[in-house]
Amino acid sequence: MKIALIGYGKMGKEIEKISLQRKHEIIFKIDKDSNIKNLNGADVAINFCTPETALRNIKMGLKNSIPVVSGTTGWLSGLSKIYELSKTTNTSFLYSSNFSL
Repeated sequence: MKIALIGYGKMGKEIEKISLQRKHEIIFKIDKDSNIKNLNGADVAINFCTPETALRNIKMGLKNSIPVVSGTTGWLSGLSKIYELSKTTNTSFLYSSNFSL
């Protein structure tokens, strides 16, 4: 699977480690200093970015028909917009505030 990591902090690095162990490919690592405008080529985007950039980053995935899994908290005022965009683009979106094992 080709993965776009959105947010390359503690969770992003842990997801990268597990993904590589499972023979997946990380094709994007997006952090606050990245200037990536699309996620073409990714099979999924995994989002653990900052609350300030979450809405923009999730939209980027959905608008490019890339399914998005998000664990970012603190941005939920925009959640209804994301649900609507997910329906409009017919692209999967999964959100949870807790991905703890």
